[in-house]
Amino acid sequence: MECSYFFPKVMRKLLNRAAIKNSVIDRTARIDIGSVVANSMFGKYSYIGEHTSVLETQVGSYTSISSYCAIGGGAHPMDWVSTSPVFNSSTGLLKKKFSKSYYQPYVKTYIGNDVWIGAHCLIKGGVTIGDGAVIGMGSVVTKDVGAFEIHAGNPARFIRKRFADSVIQRLLAIKWWEWPEERLRQTADLFCDLERFLEVYDGQN
Repeated sequence: MECSYFFPKVMRKLLNRAAIKNSVIDRTARIDIGSVVANSMFGKYSYIGEHTSVLETQVGSYTSISSYCAIGGGAHPMDWVSTSPVFNSSTGLLKKKFSKSYYQPYVKTYIGNDVWIGAHCLIKGGVTIGDGAVIGMGSVVTKDVGAFEIHAGNPARFIRKRFADSVIQRLLAIKWWEWPEERLRQTADLFCDLERFLEVYDGQN
């Protein structure tokens, strides 16, 4: 029984291995099966779930990206005669080129630290998502998202801020995601109590 369960599980992982190209992934970060990462960077303890694509994107530390998301895809020239890549210099599935007029389809996307992105989200290339932000599942993000803001919907809209502005400013100043692991271990039990966390931090500084 154990062998019959273990074998397909192993084969699934082998056949759906993540594809990583021209990217810098911190040794503590994780990329799940079937996902594609290209020309991107991932900070400490960030991860993406299954079958998610991340292109031309810089991801901070402690950021959680769920499964079946598409982040930072390429654009097409809207003001040209044709949007097809056969008339420009961009690379892709079509190898035929009638013209190689210069066109850059990718714009850098920035995702901050401690961001949470739900499943099935689409995030347009060039968007910036601030530290501590939350993107609800199934959202289509076409505009920048501020730090510690919650956005959801299609198109994604601002729902509310996670905390009061004064608290957000304190957290952005503390930048706990830049702390060494030893300090995080010492304060980890406080992360479930925001008020106590801030009190202890203020007492140490």
